[in-house]
Amino acid sequence: MNGQELVSSSPRHPRTPSDTNHFVLTFENNRFASELFGQFDQNLKLLEERLNIDARARGNSVVITGDVVTTNQARRTLDYLYEKLQKGGSVERSDVEGAIRMAVAADDQLSLPTMERKAKLTMAQVSTRKKTIIARTPTQDAYIRALERAELVFGVGPAGTGKTYLAVAHAAQLLERGAVEKIILSRPAVEAGERLGFLPGDMKEKVDPYLRPLYDALYDMIPADKVDRAITAGVIEIAPLAFMRGRTLANAAIILDEAQNTTSMQMKMFLTRLGENARMIVTGDPSQIDLPRGVKSGLVEALQLLNGVEGISIVRFKDTDVVRHPLVGRIVRAYDSTYAEAEAVSRQD
Repeated sequence: MNGQELVSSSPRHPRTPSDTNHFVLTFENNRFASELFGQFDQNLKLLEERLNIDARARGNSVVITGDVVTTNQARRTLDYLYEKLQKGGSVERSDVEGAIRMAVAADDQLSLPTMERKAKLTMAQVSTRKKTIIARTPTQDAYIRALERAELVFGVGPAGTGKTYLAVAHAAQLLERGAVEKIILSRPAVEAGERLGFLPGDMKEKVDPYLRPLYDALYDMIPADKVDRAITAGVIEIAPLAFMRGRTLANAAIILDEAQNTTSMQMKMFLTRLGENARMIVTGDPSQIDLPRGVKSGLVEALQLLNGVEGISIVRFKDTDVVRHPLVGRIVRAYDSTYAEAEAVSRQD
């Protein structure tokens, strides 16, 4: 469902000329308006911080003052969030942050097919009967649309950008719709040197610690009892990377997470498992490689070799796409900046 222009029997009313960059938005439903503005108007304060505007609540109205571009971004943000409330959703800080990002992108990146300048926000989403996930950044939007379009998608970038969570959510959506017959989850167990046979327990118990983030996303999208039954029935399969050699994976949604820790041969082996009516998603962070020194990452090599290949989509996330705590984005930027400086110095030497 796309964001739509707010329509009501008593719609919002701009009251002053546009050259003053000052107008009033009025929302008919008082309860929704209160939720929209946030406790102690915290959502409006966030708008002020991010867009450098002035937003003051007056009952179920908000007076917005600022330049033409940012006040229109604020209007689109509030319209979208109000409609989300009308449809039974909730508005959290992360929702406000995401809507602001998309509103800004509508002006900064007009080439994005998901943006409509000076109009409404439209955000890609992933839905199951249990939950709907809506893109919170332009890159997430592009990623979700790539997952819908391409048979093989690489989602690469820093932690906290949602690349793995959205991949699992998309796989759950495909399974629920009957587009695939099973979900296969895989992740290199670098810490165990891939020698999983030495670990106690059955196959599931051996690899569970490495696949926990994938399980968490599954339980978010599908009721827990259904996930457990699907695992027992083999509809959701745990397939350690080291044990996938020789298989053809058809009619399945296949996810390889932490792919930066695959070797070149492992990555080639994995990618060539793709069978008929299968969708493959590869996620990883090239800056977090845990392989032994001198061993080339299969993900890094694949991104170089497969760029531009028909049927393959590569989506690159940045620190600005981090949707966890805002501090995470600043941490990522600090580390990336330090590593970039160190690399520059080493090249000079």
